[in-house]
Amino acid sequence: MSFSPALIAYQLLTRLLEPLAPRLLDARVNKGKEDPARVDERLGLPGMARPDGPLVWIHGVSVGEALSILPLAERIRKDRPDVTVLVTTGTLTSAQVLATRLPRGVIHQFAPVDAPSAVAAFLDHWRPNVGVFVESELWPNLLTTARKRGVPLALVSARITDKTAQGWKKAPGMARALMNGFQHVWPQDQDSAYRLSALGARVDGQVNLKLSGEPLPYDKGEFARLSALIDDRPVVVAASTHEHEEMAIVGALDHLADRLFLIVVPRHPERGDAIAEALSHDGYGFARRSQGQPICDQTDIYLADTLGELGLFLRLADVVVMGGSFAPALGGGSVGGHNPLEPARLAKPIVTGPDASNWQAVTRMLKQAGGLV
Repeated sequence: MSFSPALIAYQLLTRLLEPLAPRLLDARVNKGKEDPARVDERLGLPGMARPDGPLVWIHGVSVGEALSILPLAERIRKDRPDVTVLVTTGTLTSAQVLATRLPRGVIHQFAPVDAPSAVAAFLDHWRPNVGVFVESELWPNLLTTARKRGVPLALVSARITDKTAQGWKKAPGMARALMNGFQHVWPQDQDSAYRLSALGARVDGQVNLKLSGEPLPYDKGEFARLSALIDDRPVVVAASTHEHEEMAIVGALDHLADRLFLIVVPRHPERGDAIAEALSHDGYGFARRSQGQPICDQTDIYLADTLGELGLFLRLADVVVMGGSFAPALGGGSVGGHNPLEPARLAKPIVTGPDASNWQAVTRMLKQAGGLV
């Protein structure tokens, strides 16, 4: 890898701060952001034995990346049944979603925090033969240590926004050093290809794993039950919403159509209490799924603050409003939107806000096809 003063400074700083990692992880456990039974995995301590034979390690950060990994993992297992696929992610939600979806021969672990000892412990135990990083998760210690140990690395379905690229340009040597660590880089669109090339990546072509994904799974029995309760009312699903977006969408739809049925699916279900309080404060009647509250004739809003059921609610929709795309216009931080391919695979009309910067190429494609406004 190339010499980079910024990279060396990062490595020294993380080594100095590493003793704080257990305390910080305990704080995250108390906030419900880590699995208390598996928090040691974040320190590189394994949750299971390493299977014998070759092991391909695939890393993605969150739910979207985790789901896009599955077709790749299945293809690897189909072509090489002797290979174990290790999937690592960094969020509690991603682990919960993957728990019931991992095919045989594919295992999940939480990724280690990017501290030298945690990374070393992780690599000591798992000894991957190949490492595949998905989208934009670039942890300097994890990458550099893997390369020093001779692990071939690839960056697949790579996505980098203009904002992120500008940030990396402030430390060009570090960006180049990290990019040079990948033997292959496949961006997911032309915009990302240009930006990654400017940062020193050797781009091989374009691959978007999310384009090859299957529709999100759903419970057919629950779909039939909810469909009967909703009856013939038009259904709008506000998918993967963030703070401020729920009430703005509710207000915008309030007088749009008689008997409109709105399903609100927050990106982070743990925000359910706050959303319920805001709805109650503004006088809206609603039913809350996490509390088992039933839908009745008077229910106009269904707060779907549960995990892993987006596929169910998207299938109920007549129109889908994508969250994460309105936040800056409402005084929140930039989220960049969420994956519009999830409703598109189900042929659902999509409405997005002004900030879909993480999905520019996909939104252009869907707009040209008449599927998104």
